[in-house]
Amino acid sequence: MATAESLVAQIQGLSSNAVDLGLLSIHLKKADEVLHNESTRLLAFLEQLDPTLHSLGYLYFLEACTSGPVTNEQARRLVLILSRFLTCCVADQIRLASEKFIAVSKRFKDQVLMLEVPMRGVAPLLEAVKKLRSSSEYLTALHPDFLQLCLLAKCYKTGLSILEDDIFEVDQPRDFFLYCYYGGMICIGQKHFQKALELLHNVVTAPMSSINAIAVEAFKKYILVSLIQNRQFSTSLPKYTSSAAQRNLKTLCQPYMELASSYSSGKVSELETYIQTNREKFESDNNHGLVKQVVSSMYKRNIQRLTQTYLTLSLQDIAKIVQLSSPKEAEMHVLQMIQDGEIYATINQKDGMVRFLEDPEQYKNCEMIEHIDSSIQRIMTLSKKLTAVDELLSCDPLYLAKAGRERQRFDFDDFDPVPQKFNI
Repeated sequence: MATAESLVAQIQGLSSNAVDLGLLSIHLKKADEVLHNESTRLLAFLEQLDPTLHSLGYLYFLEACTSGPVTNEQARRLVLILSRFLTCCVADQIRLASEKFIAVSKRFKDQVLMLEVPMRGVAPLLEAVKKLRSSSEYLTALHPDFLQLCLLAKCYKTGLSILEDDIFEVDQPRDFFLYCYYGGMICIGQKHFQKALELLHNVVTAPMSSINAIAVEAFKKYILVSLIQNRQFSTSLPKYTSSAAQRNLKTLCQPYMELASSYSSGKVSELETYIQTNREKFESDNNHGLVKQVVSSMYKRNIQRLTQTYLTLSLQDIAKIVQLSSPKEAEMHVLQMIQDGEIYATINQKDGMVRFLEDPEQYKNCEMIEHIDSSIQRIMTLSKKLTAVDELLSCDPLYLAKAGRERQRFDFDDFDPVPQKFNI
């Protein structure tokens, strides 16, 4: 039977090339039970191994060390060891035992949360994600954990670096739900509402056989972000949304549906009354901050509508029509909207008059042409991906078997395509 001492010697001797690593992987799998039985004394052996040169062996020892309950004192020591390992380990080696690497990375996340220092986990877990994935298009089991740490540590910009990648490969549906949900929250934190809307939309419309808590919470935020970004919310979900979501989401999120209905009336006082009545509900959902931004967006929507009717208008009149408390508050809203590119206007400080202008963009400068070209290139890439997936699916035995069963149920050859009395 292998011992920890003999395994250390094997790790040191079989970590130099791919062939040796294949043999080492076999030895370590056989010795896995031994390592777990001796887990309490394995930390000392890690000092004899280099996390860069002996990543695979180091991983097996580390996974066994962290498999049991961990106290706060032990967590403080392990966090340092795990952080160093995740940063230094070699991708080609740890992918030979990807499940163990995922387990170790998740335990690292749990320990930094136990110690209430999520910031310390962000950089190492980002490295873990990059080393585990085979390409930027692949969603790993660590993506959601990394984004969760970014949220708790308020490292939103670091989280955005991962969200920029287009995802095409997903193993576990739950990972996809959490990735899009946490990603949407990070984008909300950075006020990237369009991207947030896209990610939350993915959660709401993803295939699901039964409704889940992630989809419910995502739908609540989806309604609020739709009102903030688009100044409206469509109550009808897309046709490709699962029947489980179609049946249940609106009922489970009734206060938010009523909020959207109140918003559509355009009356600020009515909206504020409804929010105050349901304040406890919004606060318990941790959505009260977003709800406040919905109120602000209604003011902006009402100002935006004025640009379709008036060429010039005083700040006093804007405040009165939009139901703002003073011309000064109206000026602040107008200036913010000009800065954000939501309206085009000038304010005359002498007489307090606002002049609404046409969009100055002619869509013919170099920057705009580059933007359009990059969008076209991305769409072409997506089209190729979609064609490849369609071809792959059309050859899938499971799909063909199901399609065959459906065809047997509705075999159109059994029916006369043209009724006899209409024969020509």
